[in-house]
Amino acid sequence: MACRSRNALFRTRLRGGPSMIRKADPYRDTDVIDARAPRTNQAIVGTLSLLAVFTGWWPILGVLAGQLAIGLMFGRRYCVPCLLYFEVIQPRIGEGPIEDSRPPRFANIVGAVFLGAATLTYLAGVTIIGQALGLIVAALALLAATTGLCVGCEIYRFAARLGGVRARRIDSVDLVELGAPTATGEVVVEFTHPLCTDCRTLENELRAAGRIVVTVDVSRRPELARKYGVALVPTAVAVAPGGAVVERLA
Repeated sequence: MACRSRNALFRTRLRGGPSMIRKADPYRDTDVIDARAPRTNQAIVGTLSLLAVFTGWWPILGVLAGQLAIGLMFGRRYCVPCLLYFEVIQPRIGEGPIEDSRPPRFANIVGAVFLGAATLTYLAGVTIIGQALGLIVAALALLAATTGLCVGCEIYRFAARLGGVRARRIDSVDLVELGAPTATGEVVVEFTHPLCTDCRTLENELRAAGRIVVTVDVSRRPELARKYGVALVPTAVAVAPGGAVVERLA
């Protein structure tokens, strides 16, 4: 499942300032992440990579590769950009949308590989290749930081679809088991998670469109997620009164 459940809200207090409530603890709920955190990391990596290439201070690329690798291996407490965001920036601007942490993690792996390769080519004296690799990292990182388009994340999602990570087809739903109304016409059954921002957005859009929505919290009902093959949230289907699925919505 894309998210891990935590029922409590986490409160962070600035020294001498107001408190901030977090829906996801950045160091414990590692299955999810504040969407602004990867963009902060990408801005730092992109800027420093560009600086390294244009000034000739190529060891910066090695430092960035090492920092990404350390963060991936030992967690966010050992990731300097993560600490900057979660300890300095987030308490001041608030928590952003919560998203699945796997795509940006994969993007970090790709970045670490490219930066490591760039460092090795500089060491080998093949400067032109090192510069090219460094510029690729800088361009993609700054693109993600400024526009939100993370190429590494999109590659991960595409590979996940090819690998069958998406939920299997749902042909029917037991409405009684879900506690859903059975005599009010078509209903939408949405499988959600408390830390899923997209889930709340989809639910609000469906309700605004006049749809009857029955939500299933997969963190509280994991047996239903297994039964219906729900691997990612949100998953939503339109269901006829008899339980037959008439349309896949998400």
